[in-house]
Amino acid sequence: MPTRPGSPGVASRLWYRELPHYPAPPRRYANLAIVVVTTVVLYYMLYVQYAVATSIITHYGMSYTYFVWVSVLGNLVGAFTSLVAGLADRWGRANLVVYGLLVAGLLLVFALPAAPDKTLYTVVFCLVGLVEGIVLVATPALIRDFSPQLGRATAMGYWTMGPVLGSLVVTVVTSTTLDSSSWQDELRYSGVAGLVVFAVALFALRELSPGLRGQVMVSLRDRALVEARARRGAGAAATGDGSPWRQMLHLDVVGSAVAISVFLLLYFAAVGNFVVYFSANFGYSQQRTNALANWYWGANAIALVVVGLLSDRLRVRKPFMLVGAAGSIAATSYFAVLATHHEASYSTFAWLFVAIGVFSGVAYAPWMASFTETVERRNPAATAAGLAVWGWTLRIVVAASSAVLPLVVTSASPLVEHGEAVAAAQREAGPALAVVNAHPDLFARLAKYPAGKAPRELAARAAREVGPSGLALVQKAQPQLDVLRRYGPEVARASRQGPGQWQTWWWVTVGGQVVFVPFVFVMAGRWSPRRAKEDERRHREAVADEELALAGDGA
Repeated sequence: MPTRPGSPGVASRLWYRELPHYPAPPRRYANLAIVVVTTVVLYYMLYVQYAVATSIITHYGMSYTYFVWVSVLGNLVGAFTSLVAGLADRWGRANLVVYGLLVAGLLLVFALPAAPDKTLYTVVFCLVGLVEGIVLVATPALIRDFSPQLGRATAMGYWTMGPVLGSLVVTVVTSTTLDSSSWQDELRYSGVAGLVVFAVALFALRELSPGLRGQVMVSLRDRALVEARARRGAGAAATGDGSPWRQMLHLDVVGSAVAISVFLLLYFAAVGNFVVYFSANFGYSQQRTNALANWYWGANAIALVVVGLLSDRLRVRKPFMLVGAAGSIAATSYFAVLATHHEASYSTFAWLFVAIGVFSGVAYAPWMASFTETVERRNPAATAAGLAVWGWTLRIVVAASSAVLPLVVTSASPLVEHGEAVAAAQREAGPALAVVNAHPDLFARLAKYPAGKAPRELAARAAREVGPSGLALVQKAQPQLDVLRRYGPEVARASRQGPGQWQTWWWVTVGGQVVFVPFVFVMAGRWSPRRAKEDERRHREAVADEELALAGDGA
């Protein structure tokens, strides 16, 4: 990020955003709030297509597999732009967020809803993914910069509410407006929200100078020392041996990034596939599924903040991560069991989602805090590089899981593509279907001939056994019967196989949560609150000694 020129005009303020001093609490909280709201609206824009997935598939005549690959490609693009955002240690973070919001908002308002075919829809969605990959790294980097370690879990809890509240906004808006709005309208609503937040961030969002953000701040008491070091040039560039990227390629950083990515497999499935899953297996509408998901997102959002506060108060992260993982494993295992129990009620799933949301929040907010502290342990001036490793890993896992899921749940495609048509045909052709089922051999023979072209003897037999009114009924329902002949067996087979296949995938998500557990032990931080407070005391003494030394040098 270039240094601010001497004349601080309006145009200058829209590009040069560095703060030369660590901000006072009101300004710090304002910047943190803008970053959190930005994250919420960004994920609202990214996730809204999944809430109207069946409508988009129908509109463009996509196969379910094609729609899945739209998500795969968008995430792959986001993965590699996350690496580009790792250069935010050099470029700064704020402009990436501000102007990324502008681009995403314009795409959602004008380009994505107006895409004339599925190919252009895919291209535009990949552009949205490009922006998301950049902001995914830049926003937590800003949160880290403006939050000392002793308030980091709370701040990261609020940031993590971004994707969760983004999902909640999606489900609340679509569940209340989709009856009177089209899927294109739903996309535009999210884009307008993005442009509103862009207008706020354009004038208000700021960032720390490289000298300030390149240091570790344990508590707000460190402010004077951090500013003194910055004046002496400390923290302005990455320190240590090798490039910032090489410094991040260690088990505690890379392994932890992989671990949290597979821990979130259920979350990814919830965002991208709950509408499909509950529609195909439990007959829920898009609105009903989105209303059900509100229990997940709401419970998760509350847990993220509450646990962040507790983690900061007790000065530890790891116990929360372990308890959250254990509870999430148990709740997700029960969810997997219910996949083959069609009698499971809406309320059962609602309370189960509350449990999953709470326990995943207990694990995730402390993990985000611990991960940034683990990166700081390697090099505080390379925070964006460390977060870029995490962002790249996360998007690669999302893309891979999206691509693999249809190979495991092969029943999803026929149910999504033809299930509704088959169900409608069964309703409309019910009386005619009863006639056909009463004379299966006769109508099997008649089906070999075009209408009115059956041999005379066969036609006479049909008239005797079924009667003219029965034949007329069947003839009138012929289009629906053709749908049932063409797709009915495939849909019926998929309906039988679907619950078991989805259950397999839910067990895969449980496995991802199990993999997360051992990597808790390699991250930064104490297990004991008592020892963590001793570390804090020693840090205060070291800060006091360094301040005295600087005062003696006249700094």
